[in-house]
Amino acid sequence: MEIQSFDTSDEVVNALCKLVESYSNDSVRERGLFKIGLSGGSLVDYLSKGLPGISTEWDKWVVFFCDERVVPFQDADSTYGAYKKKLMGKVPLDEKNFVPINPNLTAEDAAKEYIDKLKKHFPDCKWPEFDLLLLGMGPDGHTCSLFPDHPLLKEDNVWVAPINDSPKPPPSRVTFTLPVLNNSRGCIFAITGEQKVEVFRKICKKAANFPAGLVLPTNGKVHWLMDKKP
Repeated sequence: MEIQSFDTSDEVVNALCKLVESYSNDSVRERGLFKIGLSGGSLVDYLSKGLPGISTEWDKWVVFFCDERVVPFQDADSTYGAYKKKLMGKVPLDEKNFVPINPNLTAEDAAKEYIDKLKKHFPDCKWPEFDLLLLGMGPDGHTCSLFPDHPLLKEDNVWVAPINDSPKPPPSRVTFTLPVLNNSRGCIFAITGEQKVEVFRKICKKAANFPAGLVLPTNGKVHWLMDKKP
């Protein structure tokens, strides 16, 4: 675990995007593509602000979603819709770089179809190995759509799982499972505000079993960037 604290949220954004730049260039040099998973929430604004300033081979990016709400892309809750609105046009990424879910299906069918899409990019493996996953954390310690004490935390058979009882609306979503997160080459959490940093302190003290604290890549690194002293 690598922890970096900064004085301002702008510095967190800069550090986040510098790490993305480094991972992307290493991945393209070593494997020819950069396979990245994005999350929603505040990360959309962070990346829309910071990514236009990095140097990378954008045409080598393949962008997936660590979780997604099963709503139309035009809906304000759609993560893909948010990136389409806020990031596309600021950087040379367009629809062909993204691998979204099918929002017209049930959560169960959308999860199955997304697994099929992933297997075209990660053939012949037990778990996909992403170059980088960008993760958020809620004030309850959830990450992706993996919530505290939810049965999905024990899911170890599928890459993408449906959830229809999300405690945070909207209730229907699809999410990467913990084995997928922990098989990545790198994960980055970028958190701001005292409330979330306090959750991180509890994670470090093992004071509670927060889902975000279960993200510990087996052969990769997890980076925590924050705007308060941990």
